[in-house]
Amino acid sequence: MPSQRITRVNELLKREIASYLYRLINEVDFDISAVTVTQVVTAPNLRHARVFVSIREHVLEREAMLDVLREKRNAVQQHINRTIRLKYTPQLTFELDESIEKGDHVLHLIDELEKEYGDATRETTDPESDQEER
Repeated sequence: MPSQRITRVNELLKREIASYLYRLINEVDFDISAVTVTQVVTAPNLRHARVFVSIREHVLEREAMLDVLREKRNAVQQHINRTIRLKYTPQLTFELDESIEKGDHVLHLIDELEKEYGDATRETTDPESDQEER
């Protein structure tokens, strides 16, 4: 389990990276509003940090968008070095996080099941029908 200090560093890096990406990337074919920094995992020695990003929609362009983020890595690291005082500025690696999409998919499946089977369960457990029988 990460220490409380590493947890605070992770949250600080996450917040700072997310806000800086919105200012840094202004390319015409890049939809920055689709990018969310979901998590930052910093090594205990502060030398490396994995930045997990979720890219909503844009299924076909994800890899290209991730490549743009990787190209901007040095600028993001320089910004972190200037704005956050750490013993070491971690070397960042950007990785795709698909957990949000998997969660959305599960919720969509649950909604479909409720629509399909919800009427049948309501008919058997309808409180009004219980009162009529009494």
